[in-house]
Amino acid sequence: MRKKTALVAVFAAATALTLSACSGEGSGKDSDSSSVAEISAPKNTKPGTVLDQPFQKPALVLTDTQGKPYDLRERTKGKPTLLFFGYTSCPDVCPLTMSNLAMAKKKLPQADQEKLQVVFVTTDPERDTPAQLGKWLPSAGDPSFTGLSGDFAKIQAAARSVGIGIDPPKKEKDGSVSSMHGAQVMAFSPKTDQGYVVYGEDTTPEAYAKDLPKLLRGEKP
Repeated sequence: MRKKTALVAVFAAATALTLSACSGEGSGKDSDSSSVAEISAPKNTKPGTVLDQPFQKPALVLTDTQGKPYDLRERTKGKPTLLFFGYTSCPDVCPLTMSNLAMAKKKLPQADQEKLQVVFVTTDPERDTPAQLGKWLPSAGDPSFTGLSGDFAKIQAAARSVGIGIDPPKKEKDGSVSSMHGAQVMAFSPKTDQGYVVYGEDTTPEAYAKDLPKLLRGEKP
């Protein structure tokens, strides 16, 4: 596991970690992400980045797949939590990330599987209703994963509070919808409830599985 000390100044300025594009339904043009700083992590290195300055868990209350209010801080307090922002129409990164996390989770002992919280927050709430998330998550990842939808402005602010940039979905002239959002998975410690490790979109199930036992204990991988 590597540390990226150069990120400290960036975190202080509340800018974003590695930003990745995720375009759906014909891709369309890239949306403007000039407001979000892009920091490219080297490829083929250890997948996780231990943050020198952990993030506070977002104060976010949205709607879960059962149509009920879900307070992220309260519901995941003291629990190892993996947080990801994406959307169900994403053709590649989002379903792959959920699948990779599901495969890694299955390698854990049953007791540890029950402790792990995986939260998927949509970046396209207009189309990703609670019902849509409820249909998509079990097939893309695992039935135990939590799907949240709600006001886009709240979601965008929550993402940016942990250094992840997202833009509103954009409908192109050809009818396609494109979206830009950070594709990181952030791990929150069960000891401090702070986000202290970030994983890039190229993280494999094996890499997640290797780190999960320590993440469950709130240790640095």
